[in-house]
Amino acid sequence: MPHIVIEYSANLEGELAPMRLVEALHTEALETGVFPLAGLRTRAERRELYLIADGDPDHIFIAVTVRIGQGRDAATRLRIAEVLMAVLERETAEIFPRRGLALSLDVSEIDGTASLKTNNLHQRLKARAKP
Repeated sequence: MPHIVIEYSANLEGELAPMRLVEALHTEALETGVFPLAGLRTRAERRELYLIADGDPDHIFIAVTVRIGQGRDAATRLRIAEVLMAVLERETAEIFPRRGLALSLDVSEIDGTASLKTNNLHQRLKARAKP
């Protein structure tokens, strides 16, 4: 049950379409082979109010939080982080030399004690796959 949440400064939109990041991160997360399709949720949140470093309005930030279910070892979590950070770096490569840019990515496990879920996505995707 990975949730990928992309927070970004509003001034990113003049440089890069946020949906492009959503699609790129979602696709790469699936391609790791670690996550089931029906469990993956990727979304972006525009931040209107922010200060970055010295407050220069030209600076941009993108902060990605990846919340995953318990049970993946440290090597797997690190691999996920590296794959997704590479996506961020690739997608912002043209921005990096021209603007102040702060990229961050954190992969953390969800404590399953009080994490409740109800969905029918696994069943629906399985039914669609049948001839």
